[in-house]
Amino acid sequence: MAPALVLNDEGQVRTLPPPSPPPLPAIGFQPGFHQALRWSYSVSSVTTFRMRVPVARTGDRIQVTFRSGDGALTLQRATVARAGADGSLLSTPVPLSFEGKPGFSAGARALVTSDPVAFPMKFRDDLAITFEVRGALAASAINAFPGSFARVGTHSQAMTALGGDTFERSVGVATVDVEGPTGRAFLAMGDSITEGYVDLRNDTRNAWPALVESQLGVPVVNAGVSGQGFYDALMLLDDEVLAVKGITDCLVLLGTNDLGDAGAEEQMETRMLLLVQRLEPFCHVWVSTLLPKEKTNYGAYEYVKSQRLSFNAWLRAGGTGAEVIDLESVMRRTGNVHLYLEGLGVDGIHPSTEGHKVMAAEVVRTLRERGQL
Repeated sequence: MAPALVLNDEGQVRTLPPPSPPPLPAIGFQPGFHQALRWSYSVSSVTTFRMRVPVARTGDRIQVTFRSGDGALTLQRATVARAGADGSLLSTPVPLSFEGKPGFSAGARALVTSDPVAFPMKFRDDLAITFEVRGALAASAINAFPGSFARVGTHSQAMTALGGDTFERSVGVATVDVEGPTGRAFLAMGDSITEGYVDLRNDTRNAWPALVESQLGVPVVNAGVSGQGFYDALMLLDDEVLAVKGITDCLVLLGTNDLGDAGAEEQMETRMLLLVQRLEPFCHVWVSTLLPKEKTNYGAYEYVKSQRLSFNAWLRAGGTGAEVIDLESVMRRTGNVHLYLEGLGVDGIHPSTEGHKVMAAEVVRTLRERGQL
């Protein structure tokens, strides 16, 4: 079981009405892409990465935030361009700068944001971000960015296919902000279900947050982290979520990895309340019921079943005070709520690609019904 967390306000969860997030300017930067990047990946010699990422915001200028891993990072050059097939570019690479310089050096777990650069974007354009680095880069756990590559050497200006090796983990690039008319911008928090894990090779565009995004026409950036529970989500909230500027709404699907220990449901409720409390000054919070779980990662499966039902009942009864999206209701079998509907699960824990479509449809339905979208 994860260690205890110390609550604010002398151990009491706040009962006063939550403060409202600050109003947005008419024109400003908001995120069109985000990844939490919990893990670390190191290269000892200068290596060029070319990440192909979908950016869900329209505007005329962008900023890119890079994140170092568990050690020092030197970025010597970075460019942005429209992404072509197989690591090629559809436009001339535009250099990024950092306080007027072409690169930067940073210590472990640092966030470094580029200067704004003129680069027109349309909603869901694929952006090629190419950068030459040495050292430790923050990285995701799963392969979810097809069309991304890594090659030893300095190749950030290459217009043709980068070559080298496919590298489909999200690496180095934490956030892409786009300047334009401001509006609703969502951030999805969760575990591997939210990050988009289906099998060994995935596509972030098929994960439920991206499907919601494409249907609603507003950014829904993905801060899901495979394997996480409430403890690590709370401990790393500042850098992985609260550092993202311009978010108006947060979608939280978290708790699957907390199930299994005796007494876990009480700890889950306490931590969910604390998470909602910390998010409310930052965004309007929506929480989801937990999906079916057909087996256990650890602990007794009888605990997993009873705790999941208890936690979901508590959420539906308004235990957090936040808006509820009942994803379990559209994913479970009628005769056995612990099983996925046929075709909606892949391994007893994760939803299938079809399952992600069903989840997205329910999120969209709820947000249109109750979220003024």
